[in-house]
Amino acid sequence: MSVGRMSLPIPLRMLPGEDIHEFKAKAMEILAETGVFYETPEALEALEAYGCTVDHQQRVALFPAEAIEKALATAPKAITLYDREGNPHAFLEGNNVYFDPGSSAVHFLNSDGLAVDSSGEDLANIARLTDALENIALQSTAVVAGEVAKEVGDSYRLYTVLKNSTKPIISGAFTVNGIEDIKELLVAVRGSLEELRAKPLAVMDVCPFSPLRWTNVACKNIMDLARYGIPVEFLPMPMAGASTPVTLAGTVICHVAENLSGLTLAQAVTPGAPVVWGGGPMVFDMRYGTTPMCAMEAMLMATTAAQVGKVLGLPTHTHGCLSDSKVVDVQAGLESAMGALLAGMTGVNVISGPGMLDFVGTQSLEKLVIDNEICGMVLRYLKGIETGEDAMAVDVIKGIGPGGDFLNTAHTRRWFRKEVAIPGLPIDRQDRRAWYEAGSMKALVRANRHVQQILSSHKPRPLDRGVERALDNTMKQVARRHGVTYLPLR
Repeated sequence: MSVGRMSLPIPLRMLPGEDIHEFKAKAMEILAETGVFYETPEALEALEAYGCTVDHQQRVALFPAEAIEKALATAPKAITLYDREGNPHAFLEGNNVYFDPGSSAVHFLNSDGLAVDSSGEDLANIARLTDALENIALQSTAVVAGEVAKEVGDSYRLYTVLKNSTKPIISGAFTVNGIEDIKELLVAVRGSLEELRAKPLAVMDVCPFSPLRWTNVACKNIMDLARYGIPVEFLPMPMAGASTPVTLAGTVICHVAENLSGLTLAQAVTPGAPVVWGGGPMVFDMRYGTTPMCAMEAMLMATTAAQVGKVLGLPTHTHGCLSDSKVVDVQAGLESAMGALLAGMTGVNVISGPGMLDFVGTQSLEKLVIDNEICGMVLRYLKGIETGEDAMAVDVIKGIGPGGDFLNTAHTRRWFRKEVAIPGLPIDRQDRRAWYEAGSMKALVRANRHVQQILSSHKPRPLDRGVERALDNTMKQVARRHGVTYLPLR
């Protein structure tokens, strides 16, 4: 059963339709006249065969409008993700909204506030915690396992999450061979490549190098994913004022061009390859040389770029519910809440970020459970107000009359559970006396207790023993193939 989903009837629109179409037109102008750099010769050959003009010496492809429109016509307009057991879980289409933890952090914030290098054990705990959080529907490979050899880092992160949760996963690869290894793990769970194509279990992020450049790793990953039918999520991360124009509109145009160029390569390799229109634009803070992803300007660019993807009818992604703060504090709360709400109101299908701090560099369990509450509030808001006859309650109001109360009515008993969402432990709604008597706990303390409660009691549904053996053996084979002898199996 799908969890943590809500569909907004009328999503937020940053710009009128004609302006959104102008972003696409300007991006296509750049793709036709300036083009995009692809480091991999095979990618250029695929694009040339698809109708693009290629300068093989400069490794630049120029895109005629016909090639882009052909690619947009064959790209699927919806993707259904299935859980580990093969049940439908998330429907990436329309204005459906799902959250997943921010991914690939290199640091983990301990409960004492000290950030340390992240490990496989941290990743396993994040996966088990997320498995229990009802408002975060999807998993991610949230941190890198620093103790594991880089050659198998991509596959080990996915393996760890597959072992510790049933939810579909947002992941990715940092190596040329990473997708091949990841595909083998996913096939071990599904049983065959055909079944994996029919029931996608994971979406893979692939990032261009802004502006307008796809590295060899990115090219290979896109092509492998398209061949295997594994959904690919394009993740431009332009920096306004550094890697792209400082104007927000100029950066959005680069963002759109990079999405279109990735999408066209995927469709050139395999027409109908599932793709997600994604990205995480940033501003460039000239004072410190940092890249805030939750600045309001970044959210303006993210939601506008997502609106372009929605107008094209594609499944969409962006970052939200994350913070650039270094600890779980007031800044973390306000930035996460604003980003989550704006992305949710835009109707972005996949919103990545819960748990994340410090420019997507640090994950926190306490922040993750607080963000689960933020996501729940956003999902409740998107549910809107029900307006049927019973919900409007005119007869009930007439029956109670002036000065009465509604506490003991059958109408209240019938409606209060579905009208008023009840938050979890991190949110305090007691009166002050009760709060004193309960120990005067602040939000971060309550969040830590909630984390400990879940990790001590929640057990994800176990893997079928045969599937678990296949998964373990596949991970060992991947390690042997790369000459890796140490591999903690969790």
